[in-house]
Amino acid sequence: MKRYGALLRGINISGKNKVVMAELKKEIESLMFENVKTYLNSGNVIFSSRENIEKITKQIEEMLKKNYDFKIPVFVLEQEKLKDILEHAPIWWGSDDKMIYDNLIFMIPPITFKEVFEEIGEAKEGLEKIQNYKDVIFWSFSRKDYQKTNWWPKTANTNVSKKITIRTANTIRKIVKI
Repeated sequence: MKRYGALLRGINISGKNKVVMAELKKEIESLMFENVKTYLNSGNVIFSSRENIEKITKQIEEMLKKNYDFKIPVFVLEQEKLKDILEHAPIWWGSDDKMIYDNLIFMIPPITFKEVFEEIGEAKEGLEKIQNYKDVIFWSFSRKDYQKTNWWPKTANTNVSKKITIRTANTIRKIVKI
């Protein structure tokens, strides 16, 4: 049995697309996944299963479609893959510097880094950094200057915004341990 993380995109943001985590946990358990845990109120579900990622994703998407009146994109990956991602983080990503905000952007297939980069463009030098690794993008930026970055507004307001889901470095580190 493998341990997985399901990252649900765009729920519980500013009171929109409300999903109660306790209910979501029960709904995921009803799919026969084991040792289900949720983390924070932003759609992080960790569980164990013998199924493959494609089947798991389909089961979760069908359950969400049945239970909610809005589309919830789902990105599922093995917890071991998350560990690999963290092991390949650039040196500048995930530091304890409180002036820097470190995010991990997950690209929901079939979107690719090339498509995301073509839509959003270069990181603004001195304000933000990006680095691609497999199907994620490490992204860091200055907290005080986030509104001046190129990626901040575009990750939320472009054609690719619904094809990605973003988590902080601290959230990813916690999910890996659950």
